[in-house]
Amino acid sequence: MSIQSEFNPSRSSGWGIDRGRYASLALIAILLSVLSFFNVLPPRLSAGVAAVGLSFLVVVVFALARAWILNQIEAQTYAAMTGFLEQETDACVISDATGEVLVANAQANARLIRNAGTRLDESLRTVFANPSAVLLRLQSRALKRGFWEEDVVTRGQTIPVSVSKLGENRFCWRFRIDAPQIWRSVKRPVLTVGRNDVVLDANDAAIELFGQIPTCLKPMVQAGGAVDGSIIQIKTGETEAPFTVTTLRHSGIVRELLLTPLQHAEGPQHTTSFADLPVAIMCMSPDGDVSEANHLAVELVGEIQPGRTNIESMMQGLGYPIRDWLASAAEQGAAPRSEFLRLVRKDKEVFVQVTLSRILRDGQVCLIAVLNDATELKTMEAQFVQGQKMQAVGQLAGGVAHDFNNLLTAISGHCDLLLLRHDQDDPNYGDLVQINQNANRAAALVSQLLAFSRKQTLRPEVLDLRDTISDLIHLLNRLVGEKVRLTLSHDPVLKSVCADKRQLEQVLMNLVVNARDAMPEGGEIRIETEVVTLDQSITRDRATVQPGEYVTVKVIDSGIGIPADKLQKVFEPFYTTKRTGEGTGLGLSTVYGIVKQTGGFIFVDSVQDRGTEFTVLLPVSSRVQESEPEAPDTSEVQSSRLGEGVVLLVEDEAPVRAFATRALRLKGYTVLEAESAEDALQLLDDPNLLVDVFVTDVVMPGMDGPTWVREAMKTRPNVRVVFMSGYTEGAFGESGPQIENSTFLPKPFSLTQLTEAVFQQMN
Repeated sequence: MSIQSEFNPSRSSGWGIDRGRYASLALIAILLSVLSFFNVLPPRLSAGVAAVGLSFLVVVVFALARAWILNQIEAQTYAAMTGFLEQETDACVISDATGEVLVANAQANARLIRNAGTRLDESLRTVFANPSAVLLRLQSRALKRGFWEEDVVTRGQTIPVSVSKLGENRFCWRFRIDAPQIWRSVKRPVLTVGRNDVVLDANDAAIELFGQIPTCLKPMVQAGGAVDGSIIQIKTGETEAPFTVTTLRHSGIVRELLLTPLQHAEGPQHTTSFADLPVAIMCMSPDGDVSEANHLAVELVGEIQPGRTNIESMMQGLGYPIRDWLASAAEQGAAPRSEFLRLVRKDKEVFVQVTLSRILRDGQVCLIAVLNDATELKTMEAQFVQGQKMQAVGQLAGGVAHDFNNLLTAISGHCDLLLLRHDQDDPNYGDLVQINQNANRAAALVSQLLAFSRKQTLRPEVLDLRDTISDLIHLLNRLVGEKVRLTLSHDPVLKSVCADKRQLEQVLMNLVVNARDAMPEGGEIRIETEVVTLDQSITRDRATVQPGEYVTVKVIDSGIGIPADKLQKVFEPFYTTKRTGEGTGLGLSTVYGIVKQTGGFIFVDSVQDRGTEFTVLLPVSSRVQESEPEAPDTSEVQSSRLGEGVVLLVEDEAPVRAFATRALRLKGYTVLEAESAEDALQLLDDPNLLVDVFVTDVVMPGMDGPTWVREAMKTRPNVRVVFMSGYTEGAFGESGPQIENSTFLPKPFSLTQLTEAVFQQMN
């Protein structure tokens, strides 16, 4: 809250003016009381003097109390006015009749009131050429009518100024410093003129026509001034051309005139009609009934029947009743009101910016609506909002995945410890297996969150999609069931792509399952692959595909389709059209995250009741496909290999630290525990302590894993490191850990995976 000039009680309540008088009365009262107290006067006179002194004292106390109360009331009033002004987006000032600033909001302080204690006319010298005259004229009219508003044109801009009378000696001023110049970009000349047709401003088209801003229209207009329908002769080059004059807006003494060229004018009867104006304009009543619309307005909005079409039936999306907006614009002295609305059209989505201005036409109040196509602007705004939303949800998903991975590590780890103490004949063995399997299912769901947030670790390799789909076809056939037929169609010269095979299989499975669910009565799903070459970039669905070679994978179904208004939402996380309990809403968002992280694109086309087609574009790889022998997967096999050595385990999560400590000690390792990096470095201060492997979390409160490991390796350069994290390897940052003899173990990990990672580092 900002108060430009501090509240001065002496100026408002009389506190300061009467302070000397009150002090004199108080001094007299005290003097009389002293005389009566010390018996300086005779007894009778002393009693009278005491009574007079007491009376003076009571009067002084009462007067001071009254002045203080009035002072507090006025201070509270000013505080309330200041709070009210701070809610305004325009520069607002409250001044007295002499122009002294009493209260100013933050906008006024930033744009007008540079120094405290200045007068309003002094503050406006950088805005108006003659601020004293402007303020005096507006203030005198506000004194008569209570409110006055006028557009003041100065220094190439129009500033709407309004003033309200608050009392006998108070005025509230509003200055719209950044009022939109709605005619600036119009392609036809528009002049802003004042009294006696003096030109105050001109748009770009007018400046180009005249070569500069003309000083006055008098040399060009006929007798009687520039009125609607009059023709002026304007010299363009060596010839003169006739232009007709149309008033676009009239505010106070300021008019905005449109100059329309006449190609074959022979007299005043040849004028340009309202329908031929070069901007989309409608004329309507304060109730919204359109009485007139030009050709450009009809082209933008659609069919309009004058007298029968209401703006409420054409536009929506204001957020409050359109009639309230129209009524506000039709009020006396209301400034032009601009809003963004959506047209009610079935063929396409169109947004328009509507600027309303109040005019008098044959004595009746009318509204002129100037329309501008804002579809591209609103589309860019929607893209930005969607990007911000997806980024925020991605960050949330990454954080949730990290916390869940820590929990799942503790759950599955302690379950592994219990499984070591129970054989298959134990009645509890089946329950433990169920816990373990459900923990793995939860880990798969967390990996989907990481896939959406594009933070999972990819292991790209050169793939031939024909081989990948062939390896997956048996599983896909089981997924679709007996009612659905799955067919394949491959490009005979299909080229290789570079992608993570496991993640690409996840993409295909999710798309096929989505297609199956769209055909509850059965049907056909087609998977088609093809090589396409783009000679130029294409932009679609807020994405730009650069030129180059791509392998496309299409998954096509003949199901119920997706409504057009929901197509843009299908890749959003947790969005699903299935009933509660039938889907998580992560399937397509996971597909989107994997494809984007792989460097590809995914698009969707759908027609209701006819089917849906998902198209995945993956860049063709320039690398040569190499055949590498597959390493045996030992993640689920309980290792019986025992080790020896000293392991320093640094983990801030107590359940994870407890499991890892017990798992390593079961395999024969000596384990030293630390719950923070600082504790670990304190342990390593002992030069006699020998450590073979550091097992450390990456993200911890205080010093993180890579930082403390680098510090420790200054004195222990040969120690090997196992980094573990609920995030992926991206937790190290863009540069990676840059630590030799280190490996990464993602959470959640099993007992075997942890002990194998330590064993490999030991050996």
